[in-house]
Amino acid sequence: MNIKEYLENLGNNSLQASKEIKPLSTDEKNALLNSIISCLKKDMNSILEANRKDIELCEEKISKAMIDRLLLNEERFNGIIKSIENVISLSDPVGNILLTNKRPNGMVVERISVPLGVIGIIYESRPNVTVDATVLCMKAGNSVILRGGSECFNTNTALVNSMRNAFKLNSFNENIIQYIETTDRAAVDFMLAEMTDFIDVIVPRGGKGLVKKVQDTAKIPVIGHLDGICHVYVDKSSKPSEASKIVENAKLRRTGICGAAETLLVDSDCVDTHLPEIIKSLSDGGCEIRGDEICKEKFPNIKIATEEDWKTEYLDSIISIKIVNGIDDALDHISKYSSGHTESIISENRSNIEKFLNSVESAIVMHNASTQFADGGEFGLGAEIGIATGKLHARGPVGLEGLTTYKYVVRGSGQIRP
Repeated sequence: MNIKEYLENLGNNSLQASKEIKPLSTDEKNALLNSIISCLKKDMNSILEANRKDIELCEEKISKAMIDRLLLNEERFNGIIKSIENVISLSDPVGNILLTNKRPNGMVVERISVPLGVIGIIYESRPNVTVDATVLCMKAGNSVILRGGSECFNTNTALVNSMRNAFKLNSFNENIIQYIETTDRAAVDFMLAEMTDFIDVIVPRGGKGLVKKVQDTAKIPVIGHLDGICHVYVDKSSKPSEASKIVENAKLRRTGICGAAETLLVDSDCVDTHLPEIIKSLSDGGCEIRGDEICKEKFPNIKIATEEDWKTEYLDSIISIKIVNGIDDALDHISKYSSGHTESIISENRSNIEKFLNSVESAIVMHNASTQFADGGEFGLGAEIGIATGKLHARGPVGLEGLTTYKYVVRGSGQIRP
C-alpha cells in the first residue's frame, strides 16, 4: 500500500463529506443516528464474532487488562447502543447564536457555532470508541477519520462497515466516517504530520505513550491530555468521615481512569483527627499507601514515598500521601506536580475553598466531591470524546460543544467604514 496516496485519498473524501454533513438539520442527523442503531443491531452477531477473532489473535500477546478493554460482549454492545440514544437526545451544538452585538451604525454582529470540519481520532483497544467518537463527531456536523489499535482491527472494521451501511441506505455520503484500514504505524506518522490540509483536529484516546506520541508529532491541533495526576487536599476544617468517604471513592472506585486520585495532601493540623480513618479505609480497600516521612513515622506499615511518586499516574490501587502546612503549601505542591486534569478540596472553610477553586489552574476543580466525577456525563454534558487539559479551545470533558468552533456573521444594510 502506498501510504501517502491512500491517506490523501481518505483526506479528500473526508473534506467532501464534511461539506455534505455540515448543512444537515438536527432531525436529519438524528435520523442517521437512529439508522446507525438499526444497522448495528442487525449486524451484532457478526460484530461480536469479529471481536472474538481479535481476542484469539492477541490473547497471549497483551495483558488481561488490555483484553478486558478489547472485549465486546452483548452487554457492552447494548451499552454502545444506549450511548447513541443518549447522543440523539442531546441538543444540537451547531447553529447556536453565542453572542449578538448591535453596533451604533446599525450593523448586527453575531457569533455562531459551526462544525470543526474533519476530526481525526487515534485510539487503542476500546471498540466502543469507534462508535462513540463517530456519533459525537456526526452530531456536531463533522466528518471523522478513525485509526484504531491493531489488536482491535477486525472489530473496528466490522463496526465501521455497519455504520457506513447506514449512510448508504439513507443516500448519504458514507465517507462521513472512514477507517484507516492498515495496521502500518507509518500511517499514524503520516496522519499526524502530513495531513494538515485535510484534518482540522486530532483527538488521541489511549495510554500515555500514545498521547505523548501524538502531542510530540502532530502538526495539527490536538485535543486531549497526557496524564491524570489528580490531587485531593484534606483541609483541617473538613469532616473526618466525609473526607474518608470521598478519598476512598476518588482513589478506589475505578483505579484505571484518568480521574482517579493519585496524590492525597493532608493538612498537618488534622493528621491525628482525619488520617487514621482515611488510611484504614484505603487499606481495607486493598490500596497500597506510600507516604512522606511524617506520614511514615505515624503509620509505620505504609511505604515511604519518593520524589517520583509525586510525578506518577499509577492507574492502580496505589496512592501517595504528603502532609502539608495548610492551603498555601497544598497549592504549591499542586502547582508543581499537577498534570492539569482534576483537583479537589475537602473543606468547610469558605476562605480556603474559594482560594483553592480560584488558584488551581487545572481544567477541573472540585469542592467536597470525588475526582471520579470528572466525566462529561456526570457534568450533564452527555457523552464525551475525552478530557482536555490544554487552555485553548476545548477544556475539561469534551462533549458536543467542544467539537464545534464559531464564526462571526455580520449583517449590514450598506454600511461603509469611514
